[in-house]
Amino acid sequence: MRRRDVLALFGAAVAWPFAARTQQTAMPVIGFLNSASPGPFAHLVAGFRQGLGETGFVEGRNVAIEYRWAEGRYDRLPELAKELVRRQVAVLIATGGEVSAFAAKAATSTIPIVFAIGGDPIAGGLVESLSRPGGNLTGLTQFTGVLEAKRIGLLHELVPSARAIAVLVNPSFANAQAQLRDTEDGARRAGVRLITVSAKVESDFEPAFATLIQQRAEALLVGSDPFFNSRRDRLVALSARHKVPTIYEFREFAAAGGLMSYGTNLADGYRQVGVYTGRILKGAKPGDLPVLQPTKFELVINLKTAKTLGITIPQPLLLRADEVFQ
Repeated sequence: MRRRDVLALFGAAVAWPFAARTQQTAMPVIGFLNSASPGPFAHLVAGFRQGLGETGFVEGRNVAIEYRWAEGRYDRLPELAKELVRRQVAVLIATGGEVSAFAAKAATSTIPIVFAIGGDPIAGGLVESLSRPGGNLTGLTQFTGVLEAKRIGLLHELVPSARAIAVLVNPSFANAQAQLRDTEDGARRAGVRLITVSAKVESDFEPAFATLIQQRAEALLVGSDPFFNSRRDRLVALSARHKVPTIYEFREFAAAGGLMSYGTNLADGYRQVGVYTGRILKGAKPGDLPVLQPTKFELVINLKTAKTLGITIPQPLLLRADEVFQ
């Protein structure tokens, strides 16, 4: 054998193990899909990273994350999900409601998916059961979308003289009709007239508030929707300007100056999604991981906002609050 052939064989023998080692130690990539905007969700992404850290994964050190944000335009989600699939991510995170989860499910049947939604994943067809999801999906349901009747009851307890309560919904959101049915049920039980107003984009907010004021709504429920959550400062400001007592789904609204919220701890939910993602990166199968459910619902009241609106919070309601902003 000629000397140059020996050198070529030697070089190939050295290069192959090096290439194999490089491939084996390549940093896994997580695809993070969300239906809303990055700014208002920054603390939730921090919660997700915290959960990853609890399983030994740190962004930029031993895992990379590709982010895709739909900015409230739900029609963009299918293509954004396909982008992440083409990127061959190791795990696809679908957050910001059912719209993201369905887009992710339609994009791949093989890549593990961890979702964060507000409704029932079985009724929606995402999983076979909560205890044994099956397939390539698992995740967390906050059950925020099924609390609308409860929120109507809390709002009526806050403003017992109210004869008409408005609800703001996003017709583009997958759970909008189910939310309306729950809200109507709550309104019947409270004995109040329900006024429905809608908003698909931020420019719809002003007309929606003008309508509910014109129809003499005495209180407002902002429906569960990731787009509304990403525009919470705007909605809180409009409620304050029109002096409408309003209840929201998450404490972030009350922290931003909203009057009252009732729902789950969203940041902790994203932390749990991070933990599940880390477990899957370590070899767990999504179909074997039970869908997580909330164990606690928080009532949060902003007393400063109540004072601005000239509302006295009933003592029984105040005593039940899990958190009060002074």
